[in-house]
Amino acid sequence: MRKIDRRKFVREGLAGVIAVSAGMLLPGFQGVGSETVDQVLLGETNMQVSRLALGCGTNSWARKSVFTRAGLNQFLKVARHAHERGVTFIDTADLYGTHSFVRSLFEEIPRDNFQLMTKIWTENNDWNTVAPVDQTLERFKKELGTDYFDIVLLHCMTNGQWITEKEAFRDQLSEAKLRKQVGKVGVSCHNIDALRVAATDPWTDIILARINPAQAKMDGTPEEIMDILKTAKDNGKGIIGMKIYGAGDLTKEELREKSLKFACQSKNIHAMTIGMEKTVYVDDTVERMMRLTKRNSG
Repeated sequence: MRKIDRRKFVREGLAGVIAVSAGMLLPGFQGVGSETVDQVLLGETNMQVSRLALGCGTNSWARKSVFTRAGLNQFLKVARHAHERGVTFIDTADLYGTHSFVRSLFEEIPRDNFQLMTKIWTENNDWNTVAPVDQTLERFKKELGTDYFDIVLLHCMTNGQWITEKEAFRDQLSEAKLRKQVGKVGVSCHNIDALRVAATDPWTDIILARINPAQAKMDGTPEEIMDILKTAKDNGKGIIGMKIYGAGDLTKEELREKSLKFACQSKNIHAMTIGMEKTVYVDDTVERMMRLTKRNSG
């Protein structure tokens, strides 16, 4: 398997968070408003989630991220506020270092109020030692304070051979589904071939895909990716968009509007995850999302 370029991964994340911190404070922010995010079905999976997920992985690597650097109190402030605005979908991962933060949230707001998605890193490196999936899930349960997971993904697939290369992970996650420890399984894709395979793979319930209209931090052109996502949707997959703001490259007013409109009005994305490390980012995203969604449905 081609190893992921760790330095590139961190560099792109850092560029993104700097851009978000600067760009999202520009004029044109939506006010607090009264909108709340609606619930949607993830394809033909029969799983319902909030249309918007609270992304916990901005600028993440080696179990560190924007939220871990900001601290638990800031995370809880944002997560509480997001929940008040209807965001019940939590997008976390072992990589992000936010499992314990999410556990603290569940101590305030009961776990059953949320849909929880986490991800397993499948390679050995300086911060992770690969273990059998059942051992990893037992660790996750303790870290997150839960005895079940709505969605578990294989994190960051980077080539079209992941089906065979990750066969042991796939088989063990299938067993966890049978034990009802895991609701749905799937992959987050960082490569167009990995995405193409996921779109037709019977094992894959959920796909996390990079998509925006500017081809920022993406795996192909918007047209190429949308064609693949249409195939995935037609095959009943639940599709969650990420990199909606291009990891921070698309945070100016007109770019935010264009990018969110592109995602909201797409026929091939059911939900999306966005990193929102301040309450003002939550308000802006929720107001825009629901305005654009209602306009599209009307």
